[in-house]
Amino acid sequence: MPHTFDLLVIGDANPDIVLGPLDAPLAFGQREQLVDSGLLTLGGSAAIMACGAARLGLKVAFAGRVGDDEAGRFIRTALNARGVDTDALRVDPGLPTPLTVVVTREDGDRTILTSPGTLSATGPDDVPEALLTSSRHVHAASYFLLPKLADALPELLATARAHGITTSLDTNDDPSGAWAPGSIDATLAVTDFLLPNAREALALASAAASPDAAGSPATADALEAAAGALAAHGPRVVVKNGADGALVHDGRTLLRTPGIAAGPLDTVGAGDSFDAGFIAAFLRGLSIAEALEIAAACGALSTRAHGGTAAQPTWDEATSALARNGKNL
Repeated sequence: MPHTFDLLVIGDANPDIVLGPLDAPLAFGQREQLVDSGLLTLGGSAAIMACGAARLGLKVAFAGRVGDDEAGRFIRTALNARGVDTDALRVDPGLPTPLTVVVTREDGDRTILTSPGTLSATGPDDVPEALLTSSRHVHAASYFLLPKLADALPELLATARAHGITTSLDTNDDPSGAWAPGSIDATLAVTDFLLPNAREALALASAAASPDAAGSPATADALEAAAGALAAHGPRVVVKNGADGALVHDGRTLLRTPGIAAGPLDTVGAGDSFDAGFIAAFLRGLSIAEALEIAAACGALSTRAHGGTAAQPTWDEATSALARNGKNL
């Protein structure tokens, strides 16, 4: 059966209001604080990843849910403008579109405030079977923000794999701090690539899954151990670690890349652009080591502008950046 799309992305899409950088703690008491920049842009891990993959040349479809409001129409327009098919983006008649405010700091850290809206209602019925079984790859994002979809992921991803389709998951952060001990195992068993950042990898791999464990130092040994433990559940584990590069672990072999140097203007969405680069390279038939290099380049290049999508690279830009750093694919 011919593939309709290279990539189906399922998950969250919302407007991001990105403000910063803040040079002091958030102040309450009706205080007003000034920052250098503010931006209304496309957000949501799944949406940013979909845009990054389309920018890299993949034919991409998006499945999810937005509200019947201006924010929802903004999402559809933004995805379409970036070459993402939105025929499967469902409009909820009652719930509002999610909305996120991102406040960045000068040290590159950020806080994220999200009003869930339709995220709580997004579920398996929002993923058309025709897309699930006719795309070359299926990527899911924001596992902990989408409880109904998370419960259905084992069956959805198993269906995709039964049709010879590869799968990936980026859980992103867990606002509850619980990290779903035990309940995510069934999803990992049908996931080809797990794509957490360093903090998420440590939290997911921690037996206690406590907030303290989630904030523990991301040393090289700790990340290697976490990636190996997660790989034992089934997937190749690809861990993003910002300026320190990235690694991939299949349960036996560990590969690392230091990434490429970047002077980041805004790191919002960099991990999602990394995901897009890795999957795009994988679908082009590159080796896992080469895919890791492309992914790191895509993540770094995406930080050149504010917001998650404005500076996402083309394939030629990503490979040229690697070549400038002496990494020829």
